[in-house]
Amino acid sequence: MIAGTKTSQRAPPWGRFVGMNETTATATAYRYLTRQPGVRSGQAIIEGTRVGVHDVIGLLQNGESVDSMVTRCFPNITRAQVYECLAYYEDHRGEIDVLVARQMAPAAP
Repeated sequence: MIAGTKTSQRAPPWGRFVGMNETTATATAYRYLTRQPGVRSGQAIIEGTRVGVHDVIGLLQNGESVDSMVTRCFPNITRAQVYECLAYYEDHRGEIDVLVARQMAPAAP
């Protein structure tokens, strides 16, 4: 802590997205992630964007690197946001795997 500063117990004005860990049933706060009704079907997205956690994970699973993700794929997101998507994925593999599979499936005729 920096001398002369105070810490606050209140949540920041932008709020926090809290997800439940599938394996331990504990709540985890995600600083950069949110859910908004009507945006990407209410799935977890990076706050301030329409980029879904499953978009990031799908690209990483298909060979993109964190560096290429923030420079070429989504230049408006940060490395910290990509790593938080990975943390969310670790806590919610079942949910994200289903979304990635749906996204990668060929379109129905």
